Amino acid sequence: MDLNLLSEGKDPMGAAIYDYLKYGKAGRLRVFSSQFDEDEIPVAGLFRTYESMPELEQIALQQATGKILDVGAGSGCHSLALKEMGKESLAIDISPLSVKAMQERGLNALHVNLFDKHFTGQFDTILMLMNGSGIIGKLKNIPAFCARMKQLLAPGGCILLDSSDLKYLYEDEDGSYVLDLAADYYGEIDFQMQYKQVKGDSFDWLYVDFDTLSAYVSQYGFHAQIIKEGSHYDYLAKLWL
Repeated sequence: MDLNLLSEGKDPMGAAIYDYLKYGKAGRLRVFSSQFDEDEIPVAGLFRTYESMPELEQIALQQATGKILDVGAGSGCHSLALKEMGKESLAIDISPLSVKAMQERGLNALHVNLFDKHFTGQFDTILMLMNGSGIIGKLKNIPAFCARMKQLLAPGGCILLDSSDLKYLYEDEDGSYVLDLAADYYGEIDFQMQYKQVKGDSFDWLYVDFDTLSAYVSQYGFHAQIIKEGSHYDYLAKLWL
């Protein structure tokens, strides 16, 4: 697993988040991929309130209990909603400017990589939202992910994770799916972001269908359950030992 932390000079999303926090607006946060056309992330959406969050995220926040770890927390919108609900959370991110923004918003936030063995603790709920499975990167990293979750989960704890099944991108006109079974898993995507003159390095991001996720994690002692399916091939899952 990649244990790197970003530097401010390689932190386009953090730069966009910090600009929005300071000025109430931000420029274009551009997203590139070798598999897709150029896209853009609306920075204002990263500051969404509980009321404007997708239902899957709202349900995850409602179900989060005990000591909560908010992984890849970005602007801290989920931790802020949890705080308003009277719940205790620790937000972590590899983006230094995102962590700076979260701290300025009054949140308990650390600049740390989830897979850094020096980061320790026992959490009742581990939240991985906004396509949270992405942090795993590739299917081959699921064993390391499961091992790390076993270290961080308190007895009886759970992971609440959302993702999407990208199979719909390969749907034919007759409703069948045209997939190259000899190729890499279709949910393994590479991304690169740019904000103004700040361009980050390319990184792997995993969108995983629930059946594949369940089959993989069950090999390492985890149970998996869909809590709620979204309107467009997305879902919220619960994983526990």
